Amino acid sequence: MLNFELGDEHHLLEQSLREWASTAVAPRIRELDRAHHFDRGLLPQMAALGLLGICIPSEYGGAGMDYLALGVASEELEYVDTSLRVILSVHTGLNSLTLLSWGTEDQKQRYLVPQARGEKIATYGLTEPSAGSDARGIQTTAVRHGDRYVLNGEKMWISLADVADNYIVFAWTDLEKKKQRDPSGMSAFIVERAFSGFSSGTLKEKWGILAGNTGFFKMEDVEVPRENLVGTEGEGFKIAMFALDQGRYTVAAGATGLIKACRDA
Repeated sequence: MLNFELGDEHHLLEQSLREWASTAVAPRIRELDRAHHFDRGLLPQMAALGLLGICIPSEYGGAGMDYLALGVASEELEYVDTSLRVILSVHTGLNSLTLLSWGTEDQKQRYLVPQARGEKIATYGLTEPSAGSDARGIQTTAVRHGDRYVLNGEKMWISLADVADNYIVFAWTDLEKKKQRDPSGMSAFIVERAFSGFSSGTLKEKWGILAGNTGFFKMEDVEVPRENLVGTEGEGFKIAMFALDQGRYTVAAGATGLIKACRDA
């Protein structure tokens, strides 16, 4: 059973995060919020604290802490601002933990290690302009040609969309099952910003999380190597739901930090 009692390591994490956030972020967050500005300079600072790979094993470049530490960090970050916790949710929760569980050893070495070290920033691409909670409504396709897949589609309301280097993207690989809305026809891929045909943008004038980067990205005949398929063809929906579970955990943990912030305001 998971022990929810905080140990010395967790208390030390709380203390270090409070000290960093109170000096590096809190004095500026109202200004960033009003300006709808995402400060990219926070990412290397979070990396230096080990946050971007907090619960990733050290063998894959992470801090090697436990799953509870991810919750503690989410709580402390959201105490200052939700935009900080969102970084942890999408980079670590949705993307890196998914690669840790579903990725091949090659994928872990090429993508997870630099992400856990904070050398690369990662996010998750499921939601589309016409498909939110109904994941089966996505329209993005991935058609195999030899040793590559060609991806076409657009993702919307993506946290860190215009900042990330690596993306886990969900697309239909079985077009007949797409017509039937059968989720066993969906697959997951690792897409790099550097791939030809990839573009992204930032959404302005949001109603919330104003200091965070939220945007969209488009794929126009983006060629993705076969070795960037996560899991096997047809496992995309299961992988997407697994990833969302990790993200929901960080959101729930972060909410406790937001409650404390409201109490202390």
